[in-house]
Amino acid sequence: MSVAGVGNAASADEPYADPDARAASMTAGLLRRARQAQAAGRLVAAAATYERALEAAEGAWTTDAERATIAGELGLVELALGRHRDAASHLAQCLQHRGVISGWLRGRVDDGLQRAAKRVATVYVTTNPPGAEVLIDGQALSPPEPVHEVFVEPGEHTARARLEGHEEAVSSFTAEAGLTHPIVLKLRRLPERAARAPEPAPAAPLSAAPAAPPASTFPLAELRIGGVALTTATVAAGTVFLLRSGVLRDDVAEREAALRRGGWDPSACGGADAPPACAELRDTADSRDLFRELGVGTLVAGGVFAAVTAAAFLTDLSYLASEPARQGVRVVPVMTAERAGVFLQGTW
Repeated sequence: MSVAGVGNAASADEPYADPDARAASMTAGLLRRARQAQAAGRLVAAAATYERALEAAEGAWTTDAERATIAGELGLVELALGRHRDAASHLAQCLQHRGVISGWLRGRVDDGLQRAAKRVATVYVTTNPPGAEVLIDGQALSPPEPVHEVFVEPGEHTARARLEGHEEAVSSFTAEAGLTHPIVLKLRRLPERAARAPEPAPAAPLSAAPAAPPASTFPLAELRIGGVALTTATVAAGTVFLLRSGVLRDDVAEREAALRRGGWDPSACGGADAPPACAELRDTADSRDLFRELGVGTLVAGGVFAAVTAAAFLTDLSYLASEPARQGVRVVPVMTAERAGVFLQGTW
């Protein structure tokens, strides 16, 4: 023990010690103290120490699994303290790396995120054009993402987007607990201060042949804009339907558990002497199946609209001769354990 103590002191005072090693050692020490405080029932102290450990881990040479584990354990402590918004944020951060965390932690984090999400509202924010700075109630979201997932308390909120050369976009919304709110912030480009004077066209030589009349083109611009809007609407609607189906699925499980606790087998609900709770259970199950079918069907329709829109971008080759770098579309499928959709990014 004495040798270890001397070694730690020397590494802390050594001016040429590896800073990454010091940061990793500090992270491990904070994580150990946070777990000890949690085991002793001192949850407030544990949450504060977990936050310091996560901050140290993000600035140290640590793996995704280590940072995800700290975020997941912090979210579970915040959930026990009733800090549902912070808990949902950290638990979602942990599940971004679900493939590298341990199985027992992944199950607890999945369950904790479902419980926390019922107490807060989930907001998905996108900007047009992408890459703008997004602020929720004055707090900036970083780093820039194609789609920001934010958890907010129920009530009134304001979303803003800022981008150089564009007007600021503002959207106010009312968040409801357990619901998802998709928000698209469209920024209008500012007009140029001074328009360039048109250059005189050079005189055509006498022997030049007359220019051919311009060929008529199909209105692809309107098709692109309409396709993007229709795809966004259908994908958002399908996501909402699937989320509603997930909530109803949990309600069905809770009602079945209540019947079992009352000594009644849910499989016997088809009898004539079935209790009134059986009718409610059947109605909830029918609503669950309906929303699931609507969600899947709407997402499939959104995929078709996305394919048609992408074809509209790919079939118009005339713009390649002028400004190819500013045109195009990117279609990215997005899928998690509870939702699925398509993200379109482009300029038109």
